[in-house]
Amino acid sequence: MIRLLPMSLLLLAWLSSCADGPTTQPALVAPTPTRSRSLPPPNFRTYEVGPGQSFPNLGDVPWESLEPGDWVNIHYRPEPYREKIVLCVQGTVGAPIVIRGIPGPNGELPVISGEDATTRPQLDFWGEDLGVIKIGGASYPADLVPERIELRDLEIRSARPPYSFTGSDGQRTYASNAAAVYIEKGRNIRLTRLRLHDSGIGLFIGSFQGETYGNFVEQCALFDNGIEGSTDEHNSYTSGRNLYFLANWFGPLRAGALGSNLKDRSGGLWVEYNWFEGGNRQLDLVETDSSAIVSDPHYRQTYVYGNVLIEPDGDGNTSIVHYGGDGEDPDIFRKGKLYFYHNTVVSERAGNTTLLKLSTADETAVVLNNVLHVAGSGSSLAVFDGVGTVELGGNCVKAGFVPCHCEPSGVVHDDGSSIALEDPAFVDPSGDDFRLPVNSPCLDHAVELPFPLDLYYFPWDQYQPHQQLVERPYDPPMDPGAFETCKEEPCVRDAGPDIDGICDGTTGTDRFDGADALAPDLDSETPTGDAPQGCSCRAGPPAPGPLSSGPVGFLLYLLVAAAIHRARRR
Repeated sequence: MIRLLPMSLLLLAWLSSCADGPTTQPALVAPTPTRSRSLPPPNFRTYEVGPGQSFPNLGDVPWESLEPGDWVNIHYRPEPYREKIVLCVQGTVGAPIVIRGIPGPNGELPVISGEDATTRPQLDFWGEDLGVIKIGGASYPADLVPERIELRDLEIRSARPPYSFTGSDGQRTYASNAAAVYIEKGRNIRLTRLRLHDSGIGLFIGSFQGETYGNFVEQCALFDNGIEGSTDEHNSYTSGRNLYFLANWFGPLRAGALGSNLKDRSGGLWVEYNWFEGGNRQLDLVETDSSAIVSDPHYRQTYVYGNVLIEPDGDGNTSIVHYGGDGEDPDIFRKGKLYFYHNTVVSERAGNTTLLKLSTADETAVVLNNVLHVAGSGSSLAVFDGVGTVELGGNCVKAGFVPCHCEPSGVVHDDGSSIALEDPAFVDPSGDDFRLPVNSPCLDHAVELPFPLDLYYFPWDQYQPHQQLVERPYDPPMDPGAFETCKEEPCVRDAGPDIDGICDGTTGTDRFDGADALAPDLDSETPTGDAPQGCSCRAGPPAPGPLSSGPVGFLLYLLVAAAIHRARRR
């Protein structure tokens, strides 16, 4: 078992590559913290904001002078805080700048609303009409790339027309593409347990010529965003390098809005254990807007696993996932591999549903171990729209599915290991319970994942409605889909890298603590001591990789990989 291997062997092998039906809306209270790293205690100053506190309003806090280790605690009050802020400051590895909500007596999140909002007069920043909380892009404090900021346990809303605010030049109306949280640029920004809604865009992250990287979105609720009649605004619209979405709930957009649920232009994207409902497309993964990202080694690989994707009848585009590009220059399209595995996809459409739209012949989708079910006939489900390459294996799919509702120019390679049936027998589909019961014919039909999925991006966990993450039961052979069924207790793993359970924050940083650990070549000024360690090593890009450690390191890497592979087969 992997725990018997010497720690020196693990280190030499570079396995320490981690860096630090009817829709029911999640409750208005804060979700229970999941396996995210615990925060270090404040080690500089703490600002208490709210009724009876030292700082009654957000505008009383000196946002322009926050320093590493500062905490801002925003206490719940019945009335929203109608104030806007800009964060143009930097924390450090051991001392992030933390802005967090203190929930009310029943778990209610403090609300920051853009409607009729004002701004602290000392703050001076451009793009005032682009967000309620803006990160990066200011004249005062002096502009820089914000870094190591944590924003958590807050409800942030109402950044869209016709809402207005008081800006530096008087009353103004928000832009259509305004966001509840607008990150113009930022490194190692962590968003946790936020509710982002009633805005043009729930979350926006810009690439800033590739300077944006290492950002992490976990346990958030993004819903009820978008602009009526427009395809340009989405629940989430992101770019940058090394971006992670984990255990989030992506709900329906605003009525009449035509945007997608998650639209992304990143180089290095991990979409793990989320829940998506509706949108023009659930996932719209297209080309970058930055030449620096095109050359990023992670740009050509995208990982989507452990998710639930629901397509309501008559909602948006008939395709679930778009991968490649939507612009006029196909040379900069993603042109790589989309790894789409252990997801549960449910289409409530009576008519046709297409799982994948690949933009060019240079895009490939590796589709393994998914549950793919449609309300219509089997022939209403097509794998792709005819372009590119799809590799199928280990899926539980509606009987009678077709490669394409077209004459394809691309190809579907089916290895014959999928199971086709009329009904996967979900536990309670009308109640959005898409787990598989012990008598489901889908059980045990997953195939072994190929490298690197089996080693670095294995589905150790699973989503729990809503905005929760739990350890996936260990009951081999594995089941297709986002959920594992334990047929006979106990269903506990006894091997694998860092599988001890909940990360308690006591062993250093986790894998999401920054791109300087995930991709150390991005920032030559990053201290070499900022080493990855601690928990959540179950996924994340391997950096620097086995080949860079020389022949001895590569040999040790192969030995460790083989040990993990043997242990997993037990």
